Amino acid sequence: MSDLTLSLEPETPDDAEAIEHLNARVFGPGRFARTAYRLREAADPDRRLCFVARVGTLLVGAIAMTPIEIGGAAALLLGPLIVEPVFRSQGIGEALVTRALDEARAAGSRLVILVGDEPYYARMGFKPAPPGRISLPGPVDPARLLCCELQPGALDGVAGEVRGGQRD
Repeated sequence: MSDLTLSLEPETPDDAEAIEHLNARVFGPGRFARTAYRLREAADPDRRLCFVARVGTLLVGAIAMTPIEIGGAAALLLGPLIVEPVFRSQGIGEALVTRALDEARAAGSRLVILVGDEPYYARMGFKPAPPGRISLPGPVDPARLLCCELQPGALDGVAGEVRGGQRD
Protein backbone atom coordinates (compact mmCIF):
# COMPACT_ATOMS: atom_id res chain seq x y z
CA MET A 1 0.00 0.00 0.00
CA SER A 2 1.46 3.30 -1.00
CA ASP A 3 0.44 6.24 1.16
CA LEU A 4 -2.91 4.96 2.43
CA THR A 5 -3.58 4.87 6.14
CA LEU A 6 -5.52 1.66 6.37
CA SER A 7 -7.29 0.33 9.43
CA LEU A 8 -8.71 -3.18 9.76
CA GLU A 9 -11.53 -3.50 12.26
CA PRO A 10 -14.11 -6.08 13.27
CA GLU A 11 -17.33 -5.65 11.33
CA THR A 12 -20.19 -4.12 13.31
CA PRO A 13 -23.94 -4.06 12.62
CA ASP A 14 -23.53 -0.41 11.58
CA ASP A 15 -21.38 -1.58 8.63
CA ALA A 16 -24.09 -3.79 7.09
CA GLU A 17 -25.57 -1.22 4.73
CA ALA A 18 -22.20 0.00 3.42
CA ILE A 19 -21.04 -3.60 2.92
CA GLU A 20 -24.21 -4.49 1.01
CA HIS A 21 -23.80 -1.46 -1.27
CA LEU A 22 -20.15 -2.32 -1.89
CA ASN A 23 -21.06 -5.96 -2.57
CA ALA A 24 -23.70 -4.86 -5.10
CA ARG A 25 -21.25 -2.52 -6.88
CA VAL A 26 -18.46 -5.08 -7.03
CA PHE A 27 -20.39 -8.29 -7.83
CA GLY A 28 -23.72 -7.06 -9.19
CA PRO A 29 -26.97 -9.00 -9.14
CA GLY A 30 -25.28 -12.12 -10.53
CA ARG A 31 -23.83 -12.78 -7.08
CA PHE A 32 -27.12 -14.33 -5.96
CA ALA A 33 -26.75 -17.16 -8.47
CA ARG A 34 -23.25 -18.19 -7.40
CA THR A 35 -22.81 -21.48 -5.56
CA ALA A 36 -20.83 -19.85 -2.74
CA TYR A 37 -23.63 -17.33 -2.18
CA ARG A 38 -26.14 -20.17 -1.88
CA LEU A 39 -23.96 -21.83 0.76
CA ARG A 40 -23.84 -18.56 2.69
CA GLU A 41 -27.65 -18.48 2.72
CA ALA A 42 -27.62 -21.68 4.81
CA ALA A 43 -25.49 -20.27 7.63
CA ASP A 44 -24.69 -16.95 9.23
CA PRO A 45 -21.11 -15.69 9.07
CA ASP A 46 -18.98 -16.11 12.16
CA ARG A 47 -19.01 -12.48 13.31
CA ARG A 48 -15.68 -12.96 15.13
CA LEU A 49 -14.12 -13.52 11.69
CA CYS A 50 -15.71 -10.67 9.71
CA PHE A 51 -13.63 -7.54 9.15
CA VAL A 52 -13.80 -4.23 7.35
CA ALA A 53 -11.04 -2.06 5.94
CA ARG A 54 -11.25 1.70 6.22
CA VAL A 55 -9.28 4.61 4.88
CA GLY A 56 -10.19 7.28 7.38
CA THR A 57 -13.90 6.78 7.92
CA LEU A 58 -14.51 5.41 4.41
CA LEU A 59 -15.27 1.68 4.26
CA VAL A 60 -13.16 0.38 1.35
CA GLY A 61 -13.28 -3.39 1.88
CA ALA A 62 -14.83 -6.25 3.80
CA ILE A 63 -14.43 -9.96 4.33
CA ALA A 64 -16.57 -12.63 5.97
CA MET A 65 -16.05 -16.24 7.03
CA THR A 66 -19.00 -18.62 7.17
CA PRO A 67 -19.05 -21.98 8.99
CA ILE A 68 -19.55 -24.94 6.67
CA GLU A 69 -19.18 -28.70 6.78
CA ILE A 70 -17.35 -30.85 4.25
CA GLY A 71 -18.63 -34.40 4.53
CA GLY A 72 -19.31 -33.70 8.20
CA ALA A 73 -15.94 -32.04 8.96
CA ALA A 74 -16.09 -28.46 10.22
CA ALA A 75 -14.51 -25.81 8.01
CA LEU A 76 -14.96 -22.19 6.96
CA LEU A 77 -15.94 -20.62 3.65
CA LEU A 78 -14.02 -17.42 3.00
CA GLY A 79 -15.89 -14.65 1.30
CA PRO A 80 -17.12 -12.57 -0.02
CA LEU A 81 -13.92 -10.57 -0.15
CA ILE A 82 -14.83 -7.16 -1.52
CA VAL A 83 -12.66 -4.12 -2.14
CA GLU A 84 -13.81 -0.78 -3.49
CA PRO A 85 -12.63 -0.78 -7.13
CA VAL A 86 -10.65 2.47 -6.88
CA PHE A 87 -8.70 0.98 -3.95
CA ARG A 88 -7.74 -2.29 -5.65
CA SER A 89 -4.09 -3.29 -6.03
CA GLN A 90 -3.25 -1.51 -2.78
CA GLY A 91 -2.92 -4.68 -0.63
CA ILE A 92 -6.30 -4.23 1.05
CA GLY A 93 -7.72 -7.59 0.00
CA GLU A 94 -4.60 -9.44 1.09
CA ALA A 95 -4.61 -7.61 4.43
CA LEU A 96 -8.25 -8.59 5.02
CA VAL A 97 -7.65 -12.24 4.09
CA THR A 98 -4.55 -12.44 6.28
CA ARG A 99 -6.38 -10.94 9.26
CA ALA A 100 -9.36 -13.28 8.84
CA LEU A 101 -7.10 -16.35 8.52
CA ASP A 102 -5.04 -15.35 11.57
CA GLU A 103 -8.19 -14.86 13.66
CA ALA A 104 -9.69 -18.14 12.42
CA ARG A 105 -6.49 -19.99 13.36
CA ALA A 106 -6.48 -18.35 16.79
CA ALA A 107 -10.13 -19.40 17.27
CA GLY A 108 -9.18 -23.03 16.62
CA SER A 109 -10.46 -23.40 13.07
CA ARG A 110 -8.56 -25.91 10.99
CA LEU A 111 -9.59 -25.53 7.35
CA VAL A 112 -10.80 -22.75 5.03
CA ILE A 113 -12.06 -23.10 1.47
CA LEU A 114 -13.03 -20.57 -1.18
CA VAL A 115 -13.85 -20.26 -4.83
CA GLY A 116 -11.29 -17.92 -6.37
CA ASP A 117 -8.20 -17.40 -8.47
CA GLU A 118 -5.19 -19.43 -7.39
CA PRO A 119 -2.55 -16.87 -8.48
CA TYR A 120 -4.04 -14.31 -6.09
CA TYR A 121 -4.85 -16.54 -3.12
CA ALA A 122 -1.75 -18.80 -3.27
CA ARG A 123 0.39 -16.12 -1.65
CA MET A 124 -1.93 -16.31 1.38
CA GLY A 125 -1.57 -20.08 1.72
CA PHE A 126 -4.37 -21.40 -0.51
CA LYS A 127 -3.86 -24.28 -2.92
CA PRO A 128 -6.17 -26.21 -5.22
CA ALA A 129 -8.44 -28.66 -3.44
CA PRO A 130 -7.56 -32.30 -4.11
CA PRO A 131 -9.41 -33.31 -7.29
CA GLY A 132 -12.72 -35.03 -6.64
CA ARG A 133 -12.57 -34.86 -2.82
CA ILE A 134 -14.70 -31.78 -2.20
CA SER A 135 -17.93 -31.05 -4.05
CA LEU A 136 -20.14 -28.01 -3.84
CA PRO A 137 -23.92 -28.07 -4.26
CA GLY A 138 -23.79 -26.23 -7.57
CA PRO A 139 -21.55 -25.48 -10.52
CA VAL A 140 -17.98 -24.47 -9.72
CA ASP A 141 -14.87 -24.62 -11.88
CA PRO A 142 -12.82 -27.27 -10.01
CA ALA A 143 -9.62 -25.31 -10.69
CA ARG A 144 -11.04 -22.40 -8.66
CA LEU A 145 -11.90 -24.46 -5.56
CA LEU A 146 -9.07 -23.64 -3.17
CA CYS A 147 -8.26 -24.64 0.41
CA CYS A 148 -5.99 -23.43 3.19
CA GLU A 149 -4.99 -25.66 6.08
CA LEU A 150 -4.80 -23.51 9.20
CA GLN A 151 -3.35 -26.48 11.07
CA PRO A 152 -1.08 -29.10 9.51
CA GLY A 153 -3.02 -32.12 8.26
CA ALA A 154 -6.39 -30.37 8.47
CA LEU A 155 -7.35 -31.68 5.03
CA ASP A 156 -6.39 -35.29 5.80
CA GLY A 157 -9.47 -37.48 5.45
CA VAL A 158 -11.77 -34.57 4.59
CA ALA A 159 -14.01 -35.40 1.66
CA GLY A 160 -17.60 -34.96 0.60
CA GLU A 161 -20.19 -32.38 -0.19
CA VAL A 162 -19.97 -28.89 1.26
CA ARG A 163 -23.00 -27.77 3.24
CA GLY A 164 -23.74 -24.63 5.17
CA GLY A 165 -22.90 -24.96 8.86
CA GLN A 166 -25.21 -24.10 11.71
CA ARG A 167 -27.10 -20.80 11.70
CA ASP A 168 -26.50 -18.56 14.71
